[in-house]
Amino acid sequence: MSTSLANIRNEPQAVHDNRLEALERIQHRFADDRLLVRRGGQVTEIAPSHYKVGGLSSIARLGDIVEHRGHGRNRRGEIVQIGRDEVLVAPYESSGDVGVGDAVFTRGPIAITPHPSWRGRAIDALGRPIDGGTPLIRNATQDAAESIPPAALARQRVETGFMTGVRVIDIFTPLCFGQRMGIFAGSGVGKSTLLAMLAGADAFDTVVVALIGERGREVREFLEDTIGVASMAKTVAVVATSDESAMMRRRAPDTAMRVAEHFRDRGDRVLLVLDSITRFAHALREVAIGAGEPPVARGYPASVFTELPKLLERAGPGMEGTGSITAIISVLIDGDDHNDPVADSVRGILDGHIVLDRSIAEQGRYPPVNPLASISRLAGKAWTPDQLVSKLKALISRFEDTRDIRLLGAYQPGADPDLDLAVRQVPVIYEALGQSPADGPSLDPFSDLARHLKSKDRNHVQAE
Repeated sequence: MSTSLANIRNEPQAVHDNRLEALERIQHRFADDRLLVRRGGQVTEIAPSHYKVGGLSSIARLGDIVEHRGHGRNRRGEIVQIGRDEVLVAPYESSGDVGVGDAVFTRGPIAITPHPSWRGRAIDALGRPIDGGTPLIRNATQDAAESIPPAALARQRVETGFMTGVRVIDIFTPLCFGQRMGIFAGSGVGKSTLLAMLAGADAFDTVVVALIGERGREVREFLEDTIGVASMAKTVAVVATSDESAMMRRRAPDTAMRVAEHFRDRGDRVLLVLDSITRFAHALREVAIGAGEPPVARGYPASVFTELPKLLERAGPGMEGTGSITAIISVLIDGDDHNDPVADSVRGILDGHIVLDRSIAEQGRYPPVNPLASISRLAGKAWTPDQLVSKLKALISRFEDTRDIRLLGAYQPGADPDLDLAVRQVPVIYEALGQSPADGPSLDPFSDLARHLKSKDRNHVQAE
């Protein structure tokens, strides 16, 4: 009886507590101003690559995300131009679902909130999982503001070299942590295979791979077969295939860079592989021309050459106490023209370039790196004084410069000792530099080259 009376006596207090909890939940629910009554706009004009919205000009900012509601679905786009009465929106999905009069609301700047659990996952340009796995864990403390590179004098110095495991690169164009290196190649020369070999380097804690404008059927093969299961465990893949909108291809490199910056700030040594910056430039061009910007250089608007350094300068060494982002940037050479405006602009931003030569690939030499046309601006920090790379380049240069003379039969052995040495050793050097993913990484490329040269010299002496 006493227990029943106690329950009755406490019942009003319990009801009171429940009501307070309910009010607290309601307060938290409406604390987000996005859930309150908001100003919006309406679609006024639609084009294949963009649409215009009236009523948002006074509250919109460039780069804001908008959501339009129509036909029972919500679609997102990004504000790329603001006028007095209308804003121009480039959609992330097809603009065919948009109708005149559809309601449009702003969502503020895009928020990419990476988390350490993202390693081993594949995401799209908006940070949504595309690998069929569990929902991604978001970093609640991540700032949604636009990322900016560290101040020039606040960055760490680039001091330490590392081995990629690819002999021709470690010998002729060695890399350092925090370096930005470009791989310049035409289509079908072996660029993706070389990128995958570099992505498998053991020197990095985290790898971020951005596939921009790739063929959809090749993405899974690249991640599962070329990258491999072992390397994929520490890799975050950001994918925007060629059939996706220009805005998704434009957004993907920024998403990949934000992921890389997150792991860099945690102290990781991060490798960022971006394939390719040329397709990113194509997406920038498509969006800019759709917004009415005039082309100035072979069809590229001026904003393209503003966006390229803004993106690439974010890679490199971080501030003291953080890690670094080593960037391997693929540059697709349209028509094998190395004077293409994008290639020329990117070459001036990066810390070196590796040139893949189609004629070398046609000879069956892989990776088809041209050591005479390739350069690493930080090679002096990676090479030791006893590594005679300059002599190797001189031999190769002499061999290639006299190729036509030798084909005509004008070469006479014994007349020029340096040329005799080049003719005897350069083919052996080329053979030693050949490497495929199945061969595995080279732990000491100079020793491998020396052993190969000695072996061939020994065979040559025995044959005589």
